[in-house]
Amino acid sequence: MSVSELYSQYTRVWIPDPDEVWRSAELTKDYKEGDKSLQLRLEDETIQEYPIDVQNNQLPFLRNPDILVGENDLTALSYLHEPAVLHNLKVRFLESNHIYTYCGIVLVAINPYDQLPIYGQDVIYAYSGQNMGDMDPHIFAVAEEAYKQMARDEKNQSIIVSGESGAGKTVSAKYAMRYFTTVSGSASDTNIEEKVLASSPIMEAIGNAKTTRNDNSSRFGKYIQIGFDKRYRIIGANMRTYLLEKSRVVFQADDERNYHIFYQLCAAASLPEFKELALTCAEDFFYTSQGGNTVIEGVDDAEDFEKTRQAFTLVGVRESHQISIFKIIASILHLGNVEIQAERDGESCRVSPEDEHLSDFCRLLGVELSQMEHWLCHRKLVTTSETYVKTMSLQQVVNARDALAKHIYAQLFHWIVEHVNKALHTSLKQHSFIGVLDIYGFETFEVNSFEQFCINYANEKLQQQFNSHVFKLEQEEYMKEQIPWTLIDFYDNQPCIDLIEAKLGILDLLDEECKVPKGTDQNWTQKLYDRHSGSQHFQKPRMSNKAFIVIHFADKVEYLSDGFLEKNRDTVYEEQINILKASKFPLVADLFHDGKDSAPTTTASSKINIRSSRPPVKASNKEHKKTVGYQFRSSLHLLMETLNATTPHYVRCIKPNDEKLPFHFNPKRAVQQLRACGVLETIRISAAGYPSRWSYHDFFNRYRVLVKKRDLANSDKKAICRSVLESLIKDPDKFQFGRTKIFFRAGQVAYLEKLRADKFRAATIMIQKAVRGWLQKVKYRRLKGATLTLQRYCRGYLARRLAKHLRRTRAAVVLQKQYRMQRARRAYQRVRRAAVVIQAFARGMFVRRIYHQVLREHKATVIQKHVRGWMARRRFQRLRGAAVVIQCGFRRLKAKQALKALRIEARSAEHLKRLNVGMENKIVQLQRKIDDQNKELKTLSEQLSAITSTHTMEVEKLKKEVACYQQSQGEDRGPQLQEEVESLRTELQRAHSERKVLEDTHTREKDELRKRVADLEQENALLKNEKEQLNNQILCQSKDEFAQNSVKENLMMKKELEEERSRYQNLVKEYSRLEQRYDNLRDEMTILKQTPGHRRNPSNQSSLESDSNYPSISTSEVGDTEDTLQQVEEIGLEKAAMDMTVFLKLQKRVRELEQERKKLQVQLEKKEQQDGKRVPAEQPSNDSDLDQDADLAYNSLKRQELESENKKLKNELNELRKAVADQASEHSPAAAGTPDSYSLLLNQLRVANEELEVRKEEVLILRTQIVSADQRRLAGKGSEPNINARTSWPNSEKHVDQEDAIEAYHGVCQTNRLLEAQLQAQSREHEEEVDNLKAQLEALKEEMDRQQQTFCQTLLLSPEAQVEFGIQQEMSRLTNENLDLKELVEKLEKNERKLKKQLKIYMKKVQDLEAAQALAQSERKRHELNRQVTVQRKEKDFQGMLEYHKEDEALLIRNLVTELKPQVLAGAVPCLPAYILYMCLRHADYVNDDLKVHSLLTSTINGIKKVLKKHNEDFEMTSFWLSNTCRLLHCLKQYSGDEGFMTQNTAKQNEHCLKNFDLTEYRQVLSDLSIQIYQQLIKIAEGLLQPMIVSAMLENESIQGLSGVKPTGYRKRTSSMPEGDNSYCLEAIIRQMNSFHTVMCDQGLDPEIILQVFRQLFYMINAVTLNNLLLRKDVCSWSTGMQLRYNISQLEEWLRGRNLHQSGAVETMEPLIQAAQLLQLKKKSPEDAEAICSLCTALSTQQIVKILNLYTPLNEFEERVTVAFIRTIQAQLQDRNDPQQLLLDFKHMFPVLFPFNPSSLTMDSIHIPACLNLEFLNEV
Repeated sequence: MSVSELYSQYTRVWIPDPDEVWRSAELTKDYKEGDKSLQLRLEDETIQEYPIDVQNNQLPFLRNPDILVGENDLTALSYLHEPAVLHNLKVRFLESNHIYTYCGIVLVAINPYDQLPIYGQDVIYAYSGQNMGDMDPHIFAVAEEAYKQMARDEKNQSIIVSGESGAGKTVSAKYAMRYFTTVSGSASDTNIEEKVLASSPIMEAIGNAKTTRNDNSSRFGKYIQIGFDKRYRIIGANMRTYLLEKSRVVFQADDERNYHIFYQLCAAASLPEFKELALTCAEDFFYTSQGGNTVIEGVDDAEDFEKTRQAFTLVGVRESHQISIFKIIASILHLGNVEIQAERDGESCRVSPEDEHLSDFCRLLGVELSQMEHWLCHRKLVTTSETYVKTMSLQQVVNARDALAKHIYAQLFHWIVEHVNKALHTSLKQHSFIGVLDIYGFETFEVNSFEQFCINYANEKLQQQFNSHVFKLEQEEYMKEQIPWTLIDFYDNQPCIDLIEAKLGILDLLDEECKVPKGTDQNWTQKLYDRHSGSQHFQKPRMSNKAFIVIHFADKVEYLSDGFLEKNRDTVYEEQINILKASKFPLVADLFHDGKDSAPTTTASSKINIRSSRPPVKASNKEHKKTVGYQFRSSLHLLMETLNATTPHYVRCIKPNDEKLPFHFNPKRAVQQLRACGVLETIRISAAGYPSRWSYHDFFNRYRVLVKKRDLANSDKKAICRSVLESLIKDPDKFQFGRTKIFFRAGQVAYLEKLRADKFRAATIMIQKAVRGWLQKVKYRRLKGATLTLQRYCRGYLARRLAKHLRRTRAAVVLQKQYRMQRARRAYQRVRRAAVVIQAFARGMFVRRIYHQVLREHKATVIQKHVRGWMARRRFQRLRGAAVVIQCGFRRLKAKQALKALRIEARSAEHLKRLNVGMENKIVQLQRKIDDQNKELKTLSEQLSAITSTHTMEVEKLKKEVACYQQSQGEDRGPQLQEEVESLRTELQRAHSERKVLEDTHTREKDELRKRVADLEQENALLKNEKEQLNNQILCQSKDEFAQNSVKENLMMKKELEEERSRYQNLVKEYSRLEQRYDNLRDEMTILKQTPGHRRNPSNQSSLESDSNYPSISTSEVGDTEDTLQQVEEIGLEKAAMDMTVFLKLQKRVRELEQERKKLQVQLEKKEQQDGKRVPAEQPSNDSDLDQDADLAYNSLKRQELESENKKLKNELNELRKAVADQASEHSPAAAGTPDSYSLLLNQLRVANEELEVRKEEVLILRTQIVSADQRRLAGKGSEPNINARTSWPNSEKHVDQEDAIEAYHGVCQTNRLLEAQLQAQSREHEEEVDNLKAQLEALKEEMDRQQQTFCQTLLLSPEAQVEFGIQQEMSRLTNENLDLKELVEKLEKNERKLKKQLKIYMKKVQDLEAAQALAQSERKRHELNRQVTVQRKEKDFQGMLEYHKEDEALLIRNLVTELKPQVLAGAVPCLPAYILYMCLRHADYVNDDLKVHSLLTSTINGIKKVLKKHNEDFEMTSFWLSNTCRLLHCLKQYSGDEGFMTQNTAKQNEHCLKNFDLTEYRQVLSDLSIQIYQQLIKIAEGLLQPMIVSAMLENESIQGLSGVKPTGYRKRTSSMPEGDNSYCLEAIIRQMNSFHTVMCDQGLDPEIILQVFRQLFYMINAVTLNNLLLRKDVCSWSTGMQLRYNISQLEEWLRGRNLHQSGAVETMEPLIQAAQLLQLKKKSPEDAEAICSLCTALSTQQIVKILNLYTPLNEFEERVTVAFIRTIQAQLQDRNDPQQLLLDFKHMFPVLFPFNPSSLTMDSIHIPACLNLEFLNEV
């Protein structure tokens, strides 16, 4: 391609400009070879003639196409030169507000002088794990590249941050370290990452200061090595510092400040702990006020000082050391204010002893005032023979004072750095490190001194390393692609470095001059002139003999030699140092120890052998070690060796302007820094070779329009590309074909873009021609159609006008006709109406006459009718009265005769005999039986009274003897006891009376409160009515406003509920994370402590066992020895202090009671059988239905009785347990203070027995009455004919009613049965009383004999022995009573268990009997037969309970939880393990075993946690246990017995409810476990989906041929790019989600949870995609928006196909949908801005502006978004209260809900497959 083709008309070029450096222009005519000038049109439309250097043929630089402007990587530009780089940076910085840009391997960072929201945690996580070329340029991308290469290549890395003061080096280094600490984390619990970050505020306080260019300028260089272990987690760090600017301590230029720490300390001087520092404001001190203004705008020194102190504390500096540090800093300020007075001779001076600042200086440093006063003004001269003390002049004293201040501060600085390194040091082995170098950039001022010389020397070394590294990378790239390459000439600054550091170089001559006794700066300068005048990098100024010029790689710099020697020597008088060494403060003395005189560099913690590429320059002698230049040169060599042994990454910071204005770009200053930092050198090296590189695939996609149709038939894309390039570019040197890429020379891509644009332009013209022709045709057709339409409407109008005229004429004729007809009709009607009126009046008069005559005749007839009727009725009544009187007399006569006959018959004896036939015998027999029983009772009563009287007499006699004996012995203990008893009784009575008073008071107050509550309720009702009225009024007035407020309140409440639920689930998540961390730490401790004797806890022990307080009810048998021993062990020896003999007695007694219980049970069963036989024997054989109904009634009554008794016994047992427990907690069991609880027990037992007897009697009476009523009801019909047959006495049929006779018979029968039942009951009671009395009599006899025997033995003993014997007897008595009471308690517990079991049995019997009764009644109604119905009971079926032995629990958990695989249960009932576990729980609840319930649930929860921990990346396993845990939780709710959970249960399911235990707390534990499993499930799913999202949603071409590939830069070929193709398509995401959905559905996970899972996953897809869209310029285009819309529609279609559209997943994608629409909308006019603002409601203002800034056209036919349009958007959106966060939190997790989902399965329908190996489970 010739030059004339490139420089054609309309080509844009760059020309130099004195103000803007480079200016854009356009050629107005073609250039021809030999032309001496170019005709240009500038951007302001002015015409300019640009001259051309004909000899060098130097044409202006060509401008890149607009499509390439604003690229992320400068190497992607087609034309690589200075104006292109400057313009690209300016466009990105000013128009898009992008401060980062790649330039090959260099990251260019422009200081925005503004706070940007691009450094948050969300941005860090967005860049973590991403390839460097995939995201927008960022310091985090460089840090991620270094971290990834360290992990993959296992090679140390370095990040070199450079730039001039104020460019943002410190901030960039700080963010890089923050990235490492956030991404990698800490390897231990020492918080090393926090300490690394805490070192920054410390170093900024003591090493940064305000300069004219920067408010926070680092006045030293530092290199921080961050160490990592083998898992690439931070384990420590180390810091090296370089060339602290000590001169700033004593001198500051105008508008500059000293180091920040001085001003921070002065700002905090008012604090109490700093009173002794004697500080005031900074303006009062000489060392802090030389710059003028001591305050930085927007900086609070006091607040920064507090942060500095916190950082000191965090890195481990003790409070005492901090105070010492602040004392030293304050002493430097006081030293600067010391007044030095010159003497008259001018050769000496003095310091006043009363100087307060000197005394404060000596006091703060702990040195003697007199010595310091003397040696500040004197110096010691040592010769070979003697020593002299010499006075110094005023200037010498001031210099010595300033040198001492600088030395003190430098030593303190190095001490702090060393202490920080100690805090960051670790004892763990370092595997690799990443170094961050924050060092000064190239500096040039009007006056440059020793500091600028050292800084520029360091930059020369770094630039040399940078150039060699860039060249090396280029060379490797060519070799990798097998491209033939030639040696590229690049700038080598080794001669300049040799000029500075070689033998007899500048530094060497400076050190030599420092050794000369009277060496001066001028002599040293003259030596430089003599030695290096011939060097190409050294020049002598024309007008000065005190300066020299060094030509650096960046620029010429003139250095003034004044002060070089003094600064290099860094001289401090030894006498002053010795005074400080003698300080009484240890820290001050340690600072000036001899060991501190070495170089300030700290040794590196790295154990990597580093070999320098060049041998270091050897020192000529040992004195060089003392000079600053030698120290700096040595530390710089060490730094270069470290950097050469690592892989470097470069960050070049650019200062856009000197005024610190936000987003203001000064091209002159930018170009200076670009030249100085090596960015343009990188561009030059790249441009010298093949800077533009395309992969074959991208090249084919971009330039396929240039391919001919016949070439497209070839399937080999490489061959197509070869043929296209060979045909388009004739010069073969302009491109090269690599292994995977095509390499182009500079400008070739622009030429191809021009060809592509021409092709598109020609195609566009063709399309426009066709479209315009079609538009003209359409226009003609439209005009023709309009003409025809107009004609049609005109003709229609004329026709309608003619028709209207004809219609009006005809209407006039019709109106005339109608009018004439109406007038004639009205006249006729008027005459007719008059005739009719006359006729009507005449006819009315005649009719009224006739009517009056008829009316008079009718009234006469009515009067006649009534008179005749009255006469006839009066005659009839007189005749009827006479007949009635006659009938009454006759009937009274007949009645008297009949009454007389009946009275005679009634008084006869035969009638009574017939009525009472058979009753006399029964009455006589019953009377005899009653008499016999009364006699027997009387006899037994007499015997009992005789025995009782005899026993009473004997007891009284014994009591009297005992009383006499006690009185004879002088014992008065009885009366005392009686008095005590009386006093206790009185107290008890008083307590009862008080209790009664309190109860009365309570009752009265309660009544008053009830009354008051009733009044309040009435008032409340009235108020409610008023409120309702007011509400109705308000509602009528403002109905819409109230609705809106209620909606807002509901939304707020929902939001608060979601936030509360989210906080709770986050706490659960944090708890699980801490629990996981605890397990990991415990495992590590177990591994580390493998010592003999170490015992670990059982693995199946639950953490719930120690932390939970679940209710546990002991139901073990009291007679079980092992359980009793276990209870004794649990209570403890102190609380169970009973003798072993007593324990054995108790055990023996329990066994006897058990045998007695069995005997009583046998007797009870026999008695029930006898009663059952007796009842049918007493009834007729034909009353089988009566027997069955009586049994049903009896069983029903018995069941009710047992239920009431059971409840009552439960309550009493709980009270007894509580009383015994309270007594046991208050007193030890061995104490004798337990009679209260035992008396309470006896009283309650006695009351219970009495109540039981009363209830039994009531039940007996009720049963008798019910049975008799049923007999009477059922036997009525059957006995009716027999009664009729027997009632045959005289006159009975005539005078006795049959119903009365039947009722009388039933009454007699009932009376007989009742009497018989009462007699039987009385006889049984008498027999029981006699037996009891006999047993009591025997017991009393035995007790009396024993007491007599004891009394006789007592009489034979001595008084002391008698007392001791009495005590023993009392103890044995109390022990026996204790045993008796314990037996009663045990018996009560046994009775409770027995009653519970009987209750369950009777409940089952009652249900069977009810069913049988219903069946019998239906049979009786159907057949009306009096026969017995036989009901056959069904065999017992599976009740939905599984029984297992305690020792099989571990096997159950292992087979059902820990070793179970979901594939085993394929095809089985979903959530089968949950059902099996519940059936086992139900059986444990059925047998009332709380320990078994607790153990099973705890083992299950621990087993699930163990499985999830083991399979923490298995989605199927996690989903399986989430579904089972939720199902177990639902079962515990469904069968808990709570009515709220039982609404959907069937009757069969209600039978499977838990009976004894409330597992509410375990439900909460299972709910928390479900939340943890859900969070783990989401984490696994996100881990599987996240690598696919960006590639599938943004990069993959789901619509083929839609997107066009743009040129890419160097970053697309960095080493961070993985080998191979890891791209995904949308189908991969859909397949993965199909897999998730299938697994969750197959495993029976609740549909509501599945909806929430996919809502969370879709939110993650939305967040990751949108975050990448906001951080990538290359995907913000119209085609990406189209592909996003298509991909989102596919996902929505998938949701609808799976019936998941109600999950809210689409709503979570709303920000991404709006972002895609934003990319496709028009972006020009204010109307477009308004449409964007109204549409993008789910996007924040920052996100909208960011997308608009990133929007990139894919071709030159599409325009960019203008800055004015973006400002319009910002103005319209400024009222929004959007969050400041730019990116979405893709780790945000919605709170999960587990709605109750009852199962329709019943427990008895579940089958256990054999594959589970659960044969030890028994079905109940």
